[in-house]
Parts: sequence; C-alpha cells; structure tokens
Amino acid sequence: MSRFVSHYYIGTAGWSYKDWEGIVYPSRKGANFHALIFLAKYINIVEINSTFYRPPATRMAWSWIKRVDGYPDFLFTVKLHQVFTHQRKGFSQKDVNEFKGGIEPLKAHNRLSAILIQFPWSFARNSVNIAYLTNLFNLFEDFPLALEIRHGSWDNTEFHEFLSEHKVSFCNIDQPLIGNSIKPSAICTNSELSYVRLHGRNYKSWFNEKAGRDERYNYLYSHNELEDWIEKIKNLGKKSKKVVVITNNHYRGQAMANALQIKNMITQEKLDIPLDLLKQYPALKEIIKKIKSGQMDLFEES
Repeated sequence: MSRFVSHYYIGTAGWSYKDWEGIVYPSRKGANFHALIFLAKYINIVEINSTFYRPPATRMAWSWIKRVDGYPDFLFTVKLHQVFTHQRKGFSQKDVNEFKGGIEPLKAHNRLSAILIQFPWSFARNSVNIAYLTNLFNLFEDFPLALEIRHGSWDNTEFHEFLSEHKVSFCNIDQPLIGNSIKPSAICTNSELSYVRLHGRNYKSWFNEKAGRDERYNYLYSHNELEDWIEKIKNLGKKSKKVVVITNNHYRGQAMANALQIKNMITQEKLDIPLDLLKQYPALKEIIKKIKSGQMDLFEES
C-alpha cells in the first residue's frame, strides 16, 4: 500500500459535560465564552454525540462551523442517530434525508471527517446483520463513513475487505476485553481515513446495566497503556491520509488529558494545557516547564 503524509486529528467525544466545569473549562468565564471555541485552541477535532439522540438540525451545523471559523483545520465527526444502529427498524427514507440534510453544511465546508456508525456489543456477525450493514452503507454512501462494532465475531479479513469495497473506515477501539469483545487493532480499510476510539478500561462498570454513563467511562489511561496505541496510530498513519483519534473516557476531563498526551506523543509538538486541567492533574504541573521548552513526552514520569 502506498505511503501518505498523514494528518492526525486528535480530540474528544463530545464537549458538553457539566463535570468539565472547573477542570477543562475555567470556573470563571467571560461573557463570550463558548466551550467549542475553547477546545479548538487545544485539539483539532470533536465527535458530536447529540446526533445519536436527536436528528441534527442545519442551524446547529452552521453554528458549529461559525464557532471554529478561526481554526480552518478543525473537523467534526457526527455520530449516526440510534434509530439506525440500536433500534434498526421503523425508520424511513425521510429519516435518512433528514439526517443527511442536517449535516450537509459540515460536508460542504470540508468540516466533516465522517459519520460514525456505532453499534452495541450485541450486534454480532451473521448474514442478517451483514445485509443490514450493506443497506445502511448504500443509504449514506454519499458521506464518508466510519464503522464501530464491538463484538469479536467481526474480526476477520473477509469483513475488512467488505468494508474496503464500500469505502468504509474500520474503527479500531480500546475497550474492556470481556468475553467476545473485539480486541485493539490497527486496521485500515480506507486509504482516505483511519479511525481510533479509546473508551477506557473500566472493567467493573462496562457491562453493568446499573452503572451510569459517567461511571462506565471513568478511566484515565497511563503513559504505559498508551504506548501500544501510539505505535498502532503511527502504523495507521502510513496507510491513510487522515487518522482520527478520539478519547471517550470523558468523566472529569480525563478524555481531554489523554487527548493532549496522545497529541504530544504522536506529533512531538509543544503544547499549551488548560490551567484548570493542570490543577486537576498535578503530574502535569510538574512538567509544564519542560513542555514549554520542548519536552516531547507530556506525561513523563517524574
């Protein structure tokens, strides 16, 4: 496969979290503060999660575009509505058209990395589900697509080739490996875009139906845990033009801390870090002077 000069897009899943106040976002905000504008100073992509729960509105897409106007390289991923991935019945062509119409401005202004099609762990490989995916890919074929499946039954070369035929990016994920869960990988099925999502490794709460959203994603990756992923991400960078890396361990700003760590480890860039994030994670404060002077590893052990 040909080698490309990759552009890495590293960011967080979502940005509207109450528990980020005073940790990622400043406790005291100016009159014109907006979370998306604030994040764009530090990362260059976010996943939009709200579209999973309600269809996107064109006016909201225009609002997102306007917020990041000063950051021409900033991109968005849009999560597909749950009616297509979790309910998987009862939707119509009108629902398809409404979703595509809502995010069309992002595509038209080159702000869209992909539509993320995320299925639950229970969505296992069989002929019915393969046929369902084929139909779904055809419905949204005029948009860039990334597919996240979590069940290990999909992990085979035949399926990867199937995705390549449809120009769909395979989503390489990190999740608690319990039972037949798909394992970490560096699989590229689309030379235009590779995709990575890190969910954390909270084994205790991952499949606990009583656990809330925050509890399931309450996890902070250590430097050692990320090292294997850095190698995988760089490998993907040799196979595709763009590599998207999303941290979904959002509770109390951990996703932002790990996103900055990954950014530093991949790009070796000097970084600025939100002041309140430094207060939350004291280890960052100890090395901030090194970062300013060009220290490569953001979370270097003391």
